[in-house]
Amino acid sequence: MHIDSISAAVIDEAIGIHREIGPGLFESVYEAVLSGRLEKRGLQVARQVPVGVHLDGVLYDGAFRMDILVEERLIVEVKAVDQMSKAHAKQLTTYLRLMNLPVGLLLNFSCATMKEGIRRIVNNYDPA
Repeated sequence: MHIDSISAAVIDEAIGIHREIGPGLFESVYEAVLSGRLEKRGLQVARQVPVGVHLDGVLYDGAFRMDILVEERLIVEVKAVDQMSKAHAKQLTTYLRLMNLPVGLLLNFSCATMKEGIRRIVNNYDPA
């Protein structure tokens, strides 16, 4: 499946979830529901995936944990905050770089509409 098709499925489900249950819940709730909905679509989903860091020839396994990895290609970071910060985007950019993946989605479920809470982050994306 093409990365843009995967992204579209995630965004579609996120918008549906936001319309159904709205803002105000914990990130863990949105993460669980989104993961379940994506699995129902037949997508491969992993939650709380450890991300290792190589430094000075040593692997520090599990230094970070990404929220959702879809089809081993798309990182989804789920937030439920009043306002996104640059730190949130940097966090996802770091995961993309460490995992050598092209695209990630930052989803903030606390916005008035889900469309306002979607941010696509790219890491040397090659659509070919």
